[in-house]
Amino acid sequence: MPFKQRHLRYFVTVAEERQITRAARKLHIAQPALSQAIAQLESEIGIELLERHSRGVTLTPAGEAFLVKARIALAAGDDAADTARWLARAARDAMEVGFVGPPPTLNAPELFAAFEDSHPDAKVSFRDLPFPCGATRSWLGEVDVAFCHLPTVGPGVDVQAVRLEPRAVVAHNSHSLARRTELTVAEVLDETFLSYHPDVQPTWAGFHSLDDHRGGPPQATTVDRAATTMQMGGIMASRRAITTLPLCDARLAQQVLPVVAIPLSDADPAVLSLVWRRENHNPLVHALVAFAANLAESQSAAGYLSRDGVGA
Repeated sequence: MPFKQRHLRYFVTVAEERQITRAARKLHIAQPALSQAIAQLESEIGIELLERHSRGVTLTPAGEAFLVKARIALAAGDDAADTARWLARAARDAMEVGFVGPPPTLNAPELFAAFEDSHPDAKVSFRDLPFPCGATRSWLGEVDVAFCHLPTVGPGVDVQAVRLEPRAVVAHNSHSLARRTELTVAEVLDETFLSYHPDVQPTWAGFHSLDDHRGGPPQATTVDRAATTMQMGGIMASRRAITTLPLCDARLAQQVLPVVAIPLSDADPAVLSLVWRRENHNPLVHALVAFAANLAESQSAAGYLSRDGVGA
């Protein structure tokens, strides 16, 4: 029985959100349209998938079983679409590079200059990505490779470290810490940190909040939750919280926002890396990765990167 991909996605979102209203907001559609689509799907299948009640919806036993298969079908469809995009770009000697934060031509100019010199006819485009949500493999779907500090690395995902970058506190220039030229981790652990959208990978959010040093989440803002670099910048400018960033990102942020970048002397560094899906065989990706490996090797020889690309 053929199902509309859109209806399957609607059903999965409702099942995950457990509420039609919340799912409609997430899908950016009207609630009546979403309810009608779910009813149409149930009619096509011939069985009730959801039980409606005053607090939201719960899955019927049939809905629980169908949810498993719907997720598999959606993942297969997304994989096919991703592969088609990769193949089309590779056929025209093109590559799309995703990034989080400042463009990588600012944070890793030597890498992209070397690549451009070696591949002058390659068509390289850049895409600003939201913070990693869910599986990194899915997050990477629409780009060939991403440049960022490490997300959660899962099955089918490869990583090449480019360099280590110290961490810095980013705080509004009116903050009590703003006049400091350097800080230690212990001095900032009890500060109020920016909070992140619940879909953002916990390890990604935790990196910015120093969870790896604190051993758990911080005191954080409860109203504003960031899922993108722009949202992070807006919250930082509002004076409500601090965060930490790779130092290179923090210094660029203070050029466009009313914030200061204060190096953290004893925080574990960020590992700026290229991240890509293993099944993407675009030759330009592998060429860029080779240049990154050479840079990492030179830094390893200088004592900046360990042999596994994580730290000296």
